Amino acid sequence: MSEIKKVATRESYGIALAELGRAHEDVVVLDADLSKSTKTDTFKKEFPERHFNCGIAECNMAAAAAGMAAMGLVPFVSSFAMFAAGRAFEQIRNSIGYPHLNVKIGATHGGISVGEDGASHQCCEDFALMRSIPGMVVLCPSDGVEAKAAVHAAYAHQGPVYMRFGRLALPVIHDEATFKFEIGKGEQLTDGTDVAIIATGLMVGEALKAEEILRAEGIHARVINMCSIKPLDEALVIEAAKACGKVVTCEEHSVIGGLGEAVAMTLAKNCPTKMRCVGVQDVFGSSGPAWPVLKKFGLSAENIVETVKSF
Repeated sequence: MSEIKKVATRESYGIALAELGRAHEDVVVLDADLSKSTKTDTFKKEFPERHFNCGIAECNMAAAAAGMAAMGLVPFVSSFAMFAAGRAFEQIRNSIGYPHLNVKIGATHGGISVGEDGASHQCCEDFALMRSIPGMVVLCPSDGVEAKAAVHAAYAHQGPVYMRFGRLALPVIHDEATFKFEIGKGEQLTDGTDVAIIATGLMVGEALKAEEILRAEGIHARVINMCSIKPLDEALVIEAAKACGKVVTCEEHSVIGGLGEAVAMTLAKNCPTKMRCVGVQDVFGSSGPAWPVLKKFGLSAENIVETVKSF
């Protein structure tokens, strides 16, 4: 396992922006004085005339991006998730979502894995906020390969897209040469009929670790990577629920309003199924090194295993 390549999804975000910049002259990038952290400085180095530092004024940045989109450009708005989704929510809703403008939001440092930055910066509400905006696509890639593919897919999509990227370097689980990404589609990573584990973002890697532990104990889990939280791959969710009879969702987000609720709503309407939600349990985060904080709040392979066994 020590030889597995690890890349932060925010790094891939920056690389993908530069790739898009070379291929498409209509791509512009706006940042809120965090370009080194969000990695939009990768784009800035190549296209300084198309990179705009809006300062610590996220609301104005979102409104400016709306104006650029109305002129035919494709703006990528970048900041920490807490500021991109939280502070600028009104402008995203009214200036981007309501007119359904072609603005892409790249939110980095999502979830509690921001670690030492503490509860004020550990955004575990962004999926809920962005899912509530009509027409907004919500994506949370699991590794660097998927992150790059998601950015390219966001550009190709007509309409607003919210993408969450992380600070931590994560194991690369996909082969870039063969991986295909599609908005609205999930990905089954392992076979299994005892329980379906549906995970997003950082928790996909933990779900795969949990699957190995469970398999050694004779429990066969079907792991599904659900990068596209909205639109959700309802057909894949229903298929997994029917095959396994039990579902566990895993997300670095509050259990309120995120992937778990999206899956629960789908199953309640189409295939009532016993399920559990691994996520932040209606509490604020706390400061500390990322992995210990994740474990403290139950976002670990071991906790997934315990949750599966609780069935």
